[in-house]
Amino acid sequence: MAGIIVKPANAVRSAYSYIVSSLTGLPVTYGMPATVSIELTSHCNLSCPECASGSGMMLRERGFMDPALYKKAIRELNPFIFYASLYFQGEPFLHPDIFSFLQLKEKTKVIISTNGHYLGGENARKTVLSGIHKLIVSLDGMDQQSYSRYRINGNLETVMDGIRNVSLERQRLNSHMKLELQFLVNRFNEHQIAQAESFAREVKASLRLKSMQVIDGHDAGEWMPSNGKYARYETSGGSFAIKNPMPSRCLRLWLNPVITWDGKVLPCCFDKDAEYEMGDLKSETFREIWHGNKFREFRLKVLSDRKSIPICRNCTSGMRNVKF
Repeated sequence: MAGIIVKPANAVRSAYSYIVSSLTGLPVTYGMPATVSIELTSHCNLSCPECASGSGMMLRERGFMDPALYKKAIRELNPFIFYASLYFQGEPFLHPDIFSFLQLKEKTKVIISTNGHYLGGENARKTVLSGIHKLIVSLDGMDQQSYSRYRINGNLETVMDGIRNVSLERQRLNSHMKLELQFLVNRFNEHQIAQAESFAREVKASLRLKSMQVIDGHDAGEWMPSNGKYARYETSGGSFAIKNPMPSRCLRLWLNPVITWDGKVLPCCFDKDAEYEMGDLKSETFREIWHGNKFREFRLKVLSDRKSIPICRNCTSGMRNVKF
């Protein structure tokens, strides 16, 4: 009963903190985050060119999260958060103990995002049986040629078979787990949106059409679709810039931090290389980090001069009329 009250009350406190901070320019934090993203691993089986992990451009060390560290984090945050998203950089299903993490979800709804290459029969069954809230599978093309333009080293047939496996297990087990297909719209697959919608109906999944992020703005022209609502970037002065007025505020800093595989707490999902480490869960509690000086100073910088922060320059927070 207490959790039923605490989680919504905490979300209200966090949202109120964000509103007060945005209006006054002073970083106040009354609550804990309402959601959190946890990186189980930074390793990946694919080589997607605009992904920090897949492209090889990620500078930080790679590894796998210790289940004990995850247990520490989720138990401290469980009274406050609604959702734990078990992905950041890397492919979660590469973690050898992936299913042990799912057993520690307690009363928090767990969401996993995967590139779909590890959803064979047994994994599909165990995933559905785990009781997670939602499984997101990347489906970024409807033929191998368009799919592999971005999902380099990926196999579309394997992914589609895995999605069908999960769909069948959901029906067989009468599961309420949500299945979402994510489609990164780019110039090589935008003509296949109708096919993706048809496949989503076939497997009884929702379909999320999402704009594509690029690491370097100079590469945006290679990927931008013709339909502007799926393009995060626009031509500006002969180059490409994100279509974001970049207001000096960001809801993510009050609601949705990131925990890396080795316990570093980051301000948001745009800090791919952990350049802005707010603290380390191996030596601090999450509460100490969340209300600590580093986080306060970073929030203050965002409220006063967000455009000067490198990781913010590719951020979608504050963007309008674009599919995120």
